[in-house]
Amino acid sequence: MLNPMTALQDTTDYLLDAWQRSLLYADIMRERGNQYQAHKRETIPNVLDFPAEIVLRGDALERPVNYGLVRIRPPADMPCDERKRPFIIIDPRAGHGPGIGGFKADSEIGVVLAAGHPCYFIGFTPQPMPGQSVEDVMRAEAAFVRAVAERHPQAQGRPAVIGNCQAGWQILMAAAVWPELFGPIIVAGTPLSYWAGWRGRDPMRYMGGLTGGSWLTALASDLGGGHFDGAWLVQNFEKLNPANTWWGKNHHLYAEVDTEGPRYLKFEKYWGGYVCLNDIEMQTIVDDLFIGNKLASAELVTSDGVRIDLRNIRSPIVVFCSHGDNITPPPQALGWITDLYRDTDDVRAHDQTIAYATHDSIGHLGIFVSSAVGRKEHAKFANNIELIDSLPAGLFELSVADKKPGESHDDLVQGQYRMTVHQRTVADVRAIVAPDPVGAAASDRRFAAAAHVSQINLALYRRLMQPWIRSLITPQAASLLRSSHPLRIRYELWSDAHPLAGPIQQLAGNARAQRAPVHQDNPWWRWQEATSDAIMAALDGWRDQRDRWYEWFFETGYDQPLVQALAGQADRHAPARRHPGNSPEHQALMRKKQADAKAALIQGGLDAATIRALYHVLHCRREIDERQYQLALRLFHSRQSVPPSSAHYRALARTQALLMQVAPDQAMASLPRLLAGEPAADILQAMRHLEAILNAGGPLQGPALERWQHIRKLFEDAAQKPAPNPPLLADNTDSARHGRHRSGPKTHD
Repeated sequence: MLNPMTALQDTTDYLLDAWQRSLLYADIMRERGNQYQAHKRETIPNVLDFPAEIVLRGDALERPVNYGLVRIRPPADMPCDERKRPFIIIDPRAGHGPGIGGFKADSEIGVVLAAGHPCYFIGFTPQPMPGQSVEDVMRAEAAFVRAVAERHPQAQGRPAVIGNCQAGWQILMAAAVWPELFGPIIVAGTPLSYWAGWRGRDPMRYMGGLTGGSWLTALASDLGGGHFDGAWLVQNFEKLNPANTWWGKNHHLYAEVDTEGPRYLKFEKYWGGYVCLNDIEMQTIVDDLFIGNKLASAELVTSDGVRIDLRNIRSPIVVFCSHGDNITPPPQALGWITDLYRDTDDVRAHDQTIAYATHDSIGHLGIFVSSAVGRKEHAKFANNIELIDSLPAGLFELSVADKKPGESHDDLVQGQYRMTVHQRTVADVRAIVAPDPVGAAASDRRFAAAAHVSQINLALYRRLMQPWIRSLITPQAASLLRSSHPLRIRYELWSDAHPLAGPIQQLAGNARAQRAPVHQDNPWWRWQEATSDAIMAALDGWRDQRDRWYEWFFETGYDQPLVQALAGQADRHAPARRHPGNSPEHQALMRKKQADAKAALIQGGLDAATIRALYHVLHCRREIDERQYQLALRLFHSRQSVPPSSAHYRALARTQALLMQVAPDQAMASLPRLLAGEPAADILQAMRHLEAILNAGGPLQGPALERWQHIRKLFEDAAQKPAPNPPLLADNTDSARHGRHRSGPKTHD
């Protein structure tokens, strides 16, 4: 039976708490407005939480841009090792200001510093340089990477680069044109195949087609006086999750108002820090990437005639994406692989190393902002960057899992997580990107039609409307329109400039001093939370229905035979876009690489034999973890008075891997020849070390055990008898002319 006095007390407690919460909530929002105003007044507004020193300004380059390169100064308790490979972190310029990759300790910058690497950051100012283009930014980023490499001539390898979201596709474009500059590249939450996606999800890819194409982008740039306001991009992101935008994040702040304020304000400083792009830049991004999807089909060409083909990249590429990301879902992050490569042999034929890692649930920003992701995935990528750089050509998946108690050689694994590399195929990626190939082909035809319609509408806008719009917009009018954007107004309306701000601040101070939070068992609190959940569910349901309508309108409109015929699709069964194909020059280069690898059948001595034996046995397991890699390094370092460089080890490993692919039988048959003449003690020591490496991933079984037993016998026999005769290769080979070398042949990546 309800006790009236208890009910009255519960009501009184809840009302007092609600009054105090409302005051504290209003005061936090006042601070948000003040923060926005202060951030806007900064010369280079950013949220970077690490001290930095300027290295190179983009506005001083031959083709000036509003980007700049800084070096992050490590904390006193985290000194960096100048011999380690430097890292460069690049934040996205997609509406917000820079610094999100380093706005707290457990960030990409934080884990790189913790791993002891020199760390650099590429940021940007709010306004682009006059005439700045996407290609200008590419060239600037290449200059920045070159400058970092020049500052670290003794480093283990070329700079590793982390590109977040938009910065990811931009840095891959630069690496495709200047591949010699880059070390491993990690792209996090980066869209690369813009037509890809799963039916019933990923509605953002339909927006260009539903609005008639990119003419609205041109209109927005013209209304901005030649600048595209990043607030429009942020508004598109917010529309994807209206429940969180309109209710969830605000209710969470209200419900946790006593503790949530600092975190909320820190993130809002980034979320409200809008920047602009040039009309040229934004039009290129929308026309060539978002709607045209030309990056994944190698259709882009620089101003000096160089084709931007991602298959030209020689560095390992790590793609990090999440199933919980509604801005860059896995199909858009990974679809470029199935767009460019027919099968896994095609990946190897281009001498490319591609690895991917997927997260089950984290959202788009969480991929490069979340502390949990920073401590886990990004920390493991940084700590194992040399392992990633040593992977042979092919396709791999990276997984990060908790260390198991008592597992062997756990002292070789830094932190509480262990990274494992799994061999994968293009078919595995295709199962993620396009589980329904027939449906994917039909979808491509619709998007191709939408791209053609976009070109028509843009041409009509430029001919009929653009001259009038541009003649009406003055710099003052453009500035007024920007400041009146709805997203900016919500920050502008409530700050210390408001006449009620002072009284509210005083009341909030009193409430904080006399705080009486309600107990969560209070029935009114439970009713509040239940109501909030119902509002979230209703908004989610509305969003899902809206997204279904988006998909239906897009598919119905662009599936019409007349629309597709006007788009030049005479044959509805033909692919909407053709595979870019391979150039004769590339085919000749790969034939030369394969010939060079075969010429190395009996070169490299014990080092080459050991790597070849590892590949032979591990081929059955199709995976290796960081413990095995560290043990392998110990093996090679123990045999050298001066430890080999990372580049030397990578060249040797890639040569042996290619050899095992193009001539596996000859490679295994030549093992006795490689071992001949080596000291018996070294051979036996390498054999024991090999066994430890292989068993570090668990006891060998089945075919892997059989292969190891065969390898073991070859090593034991080689330790007891001289080299076999005659040599396996003809006398005109490099080994016959120059003799056998202990180190692997030099190759060019």
